[in-house]
Amino acid sequence: MKSYIIPGLPIIKEGDDLALLIEQRFKLQEGDILCIASTVVAKSEGRFRFLNDYTPSERAKELALALGKDARFVQAVLDESDEVLMHEPFLLVVTKFGHICVNAGIDQSNVGFDRILLLPENPSLSAEKIRERISKDCAVIITDTCGRPFRCGVAGTAVGCAGIAPLRDWRGELDIFGRTLEITQEAIADEIAAASNLLIGEGADQTPAVVFRGLNFPKSGGCLFGDRRSIPPGARVSEIHRRKDPSGCSWLGLKVFPVWSQCNCIQLQFKNQEHFRPSSSNR
Repeated sequence: MKSYIIPGLPIIKEGDDLALLIEQRFKLQEGDILCIASTVVAKSEGRFRFLNDYTPSERAKELALALGKDARFVQAVLDESDEVLMHEPFLLVVTKFGHICVNAGIDQSNVGFDRILLLPENPSLSAEKIRERISKDCAVIITDTCGRPFRCGVAGTAVGCAGIAPLRDWRGELDIFGRTLEITQEAIADEIAAASNLLIGEGADQTPAVVFRGLNFPKSGGCLFGDRRSIPPGARVSEIHRRKDPSGCSWLGLKVFPVWSQCNCIQLQFKNQEHFRPSSSNR
């Protein structure tokens, strides 16, 4: 496998054709995987907002007071969310397209003062549109960085993809001893997104797109977020402890899932049974 940073991309503005800008600077080949940071996709789609565009509700004001945040920002998070899973010490939400993340993935870096940048409205649709405009048959992954349960730090993850399966299903394959695998579904889109983040960077790198070449990957199969259509009407993600959908993904609903002080302390509640576990540094 080889990886390439696409050089010289300008600061992206609303209406910019990302596929054209990328192909003007890099010669793509059949079978390449193009990873693009969600921020530049969102910018091209005009997902900038001014904080003054938001009038905080009473709920937003209450949450903002408890969190020490701008109530307008909290209202933006609520507007972009289907459900709030956790409201302290930060807002953990389910976005309207099914991604579970902090603050609905809203970005305040590299956007200027008093402005925010929302995630693309439908990242997989964005990926498909970019893929259709590329002259070669390539996969496209839209990436973002997210925290991870029970781990410190953030890592790249896929929030949308096209032309590549989110999962590689190993079920039914044999291990080295001939035992049939029954559970393993490899999150290949997330693995590639995590690798891309090593090249994309987090600060002022201005390298929001990278290409991987030489990887064999399935083009269909699995799902990024699970099929929420399999959840009964009116049910909430946080009420579902474990549910399988037709694609084989599993939903794991957590009643409480806060992580304080970069995993110094973790409190979990599964099916109304609460467990407290301090980190090793506190023992």
